[in-house]
Amino acid sequence: MRQVVLDTETTGLSWQKGNRLVEIGCIELINRRPTGRSFQKYLNPERDMEPGAMEVTGLTLDFLSDKPLFSDVVAEFLDFIKDAELIIHNAEFDLGFINNELSMLGATFGKIADYAQVLDTLKMAREMYPGQRNSLDALCKRLDINNKHRKLHGALLDAELLTDVYLLMTSGQTGFGFDQSNQAQNVDAQVLTPSGFEGRAFVLEDSLAVCAIHQERLDGIAAKSGKKLWAD
Repeated sequence: MRQVVLDTETTGLSWQKGNRLVEIGCIELINRRPTGRSFQKYLNPERDMEPGAMEVTGLTLDFLSDKPLFSDVVAEFLDFIKDAELIIHNAEFDLGFINNELSMLGATFGKIADYAQVLDTLKMAREMYPGQRNSLDALCKRLDINNKHRKLHGALLDAELLTDVYLLMTSGQTGFGFDQSNQAQNVDAQVLTPSGFEGRAFVLEDSLAVCAIHQERLDGIAAKSGKKLWAD
């Protein structure tokens, strides 16, 4: 089975208010194993970043101004995700932005539902851990996944972390849609003790390329501000 773990970064929280995509990051899985194939693009949003988005991503319009438009990469992106199951954390957010970008190009490209199915790991986590925080950072902490290098949000970096989260949350599952009748038993038996997860070999190691991109952004912010805001 082919799956694609996907994450995006945006200029702000609402596409309805004119915010746009600034980064797409994807990781390919075949039969639960990362293949080494990925898709990552920074995008020129043709508008300013909102302060909150700039703070969490470190991205600025200066950095993004020479990057491709979504229209320049849409065919490559859709080809990468075609016929896969998309694994997205809080899928409504990412799909809202992507579908909005597609609609801005006219009726030619349709919607994401025309290309792929979607599994929302936030909905899965809320069922597995009711009443608890289920952000990506919270899940990394709960499942003992090292995310200390996540000083800023980045789509490809977050897709790698979500790959780890997804594989651990579904360890022992033979399928990718949970059996609702026995989901709780499966979770208690196989997910709440991730330190014993023998399938950890499937989890992505930190990509040197991703870390280099992340560090370049950090260095750029430090150079402009004249001071380093975080420890190495």
